[in-house]
Amino acid sequence: MRFRVWAALGTIYVVWGSTFLAIAIAVRDLPPFLSMGIRHLAAGALVLAWVLTRRDHEPLGFRQWRAAFIFGGCLFLASHGGLAWAQQSVPSGIAALLVGTIPLWFAVLARIFLGERLGGRALAGLALGFVGLFLLVDPSGEEGAEPIGALVIVLGALAWVAGSLYSQRSPLPKDTLLGAAMGMLAGGALLGLVSGVGGEWNDARFTREALLATLYLVVAGSLVGFTAYVWLLKTVSASTVSTYAYVNPVIAVALGWAFNDEAISSRTLLAGAAIVAGVALMVSRSAEKEPEEAVRETGGALSSAGSDPPEVTPCAASAAIVRPRRRARG
Repeated sequence: MRFRVWAALGTIYVVWGSTFLAIAIAVRDLPPFLSMGIRHLAAGALVLAWVLTRRDHEPLGFRQWRAAFIFGGCLFLASHGGLAWAQQSVPSGIAALLVGTIPLWFAVLARIFLGERLGGRALAGLALGFVGLFLLVDPSGEEGAEPIGALVIVLGALAWVAGSLYSQRSPLPKDTLLGAAMGMLAGGALLGLVSGVGGEWNDARFTREALLATLYLVVAGSLVGFTAYVWLLKTVSASTVSTYAYVNPVIAVALGWAFNDEAISSRTLLAGAAIVAGVALMVSRSAEKEPEEAVRETGGALSSAGSDPPEVTPCAASAAIVRPRRRARG
């Protein structure tokens, strides 16, 4: 079991860290919303076909699909679409560091809307993370991200957080894979609509490199990575799964330097260290709270090791930074 856990963690560390480089390659020839639309429509269709043919599922109606469009619009149109658009000018490593602030935004929104209390460690993590965020923004674009690109990525990170928190209380199907497939299809449709309205097809060049990068995003990023992600959620603690949030940027920066000729300046290293340290503080805070929450949820008695795994929402691993609410079975 330990080997399988480490193999799954290694998968999401490397695969999700490498998706930033794949996006950078794809958007050289394919417009951003078109490439992300292809990615999510293909991945969503494959996952949905697998779920519908192999599993019993609850009836799907207007409420479920409406929730899927809200969820998919936040995560895949606003977040992934905005990220791909920004990566036309923002280096992949810096983009990954900006996206790496997602756990910090989870803490901020949880404090504002859910009343989540923040202790000294959490506040220190937030302060470090946002210092790193500001260091990454460079008006000249020579040693960091241009303000517009950085703003689009940060707003996309906020959209990811909002969609993740929404998914925990939405009428999305309880089946995690079914809900995720619907979200990807809905998000892919919205991306395709934006792409069509923006006339992106006129600028598309379906080169070998762009198609291979998009295929990698579909298979490795959305199918392999997400499968490992969901399995880990049901197998190990949420704080263990959430460590991907500060490993992915490190992988992305290294790959961007090695394969995309992206310079690593002292400013980027300092900003990256601040963000990674801030997220690590947030994750360690989450790890400390888990045993307390388990006691509260079970009335003082921890569940046995042989009990069924908890239900998870389509984005629960990211939301785990902010004490996820588990759905009851049945």
